[in-house]
Amino acid sequence: MKRKTSKEILAESFRELAALKTIDKITVQDIVDNCGYSPATFYRNFKDKYDLIAWEHTRGVAGIMGRIGDSYVWRQTLIDGAKWFYSEKEYLANLFQHTSGHDSFVRYMTEINCDALRRQILSSCNKEKLSSREESYIRIYCLGTVSLTCEWILGIHEATPEEMAEIYANSLPEPLHQYLLD
Repeated sequence: MKRKTSKEILAESFRELAALKTIDKITVQDIVDNCGYSPATFYRNFKDKYDLIAWEHTRGVAGIMGRIGDSYVWRQTLIDGAKWFYSEKEYLANLFQHTSGHDSFVRYMTEINCDALRRQILSSCNKEKLSSREESYIRIYCLGTVSLTCEWILGIHEATPEEMAEIYANSLPEPLHQYLLD
């Protein structure tokens, strides 16, 4: 039996609270009271609630990206990613609308996605480093897709998860196709 880590329990506690009230109203004390931990335990694991949110998002993205292999292709990653965001839509909308961390979260999400995409491309082409041009293509792609995803989560852009995945795939800069879509 796998036991949950303190980080996982704190994240679950935060999620439970986020289902009941806006994220800006949740304090570290609320989080630890909800799961029976002390503030010291929280601060051993996270610097603040935004660090907890970022950690949890990183885990979600890593879970999807970590499946890429011979039988799990990039297009399936995009579909699964869009479905995951769709399943997290209510929570993420709460995050975007009720925190001052929206811009920070977008920047952090962009960095996470850039890192994941960079690792995937490096793995697929057996390089140790990408060119500055390739890095720029990754960056512009992630900035655009993260911004569009945020609009989708907030209801500004309407689409199904499958339609979003198609948009993500069709938006990939052509020089990156050889690493991901061919």
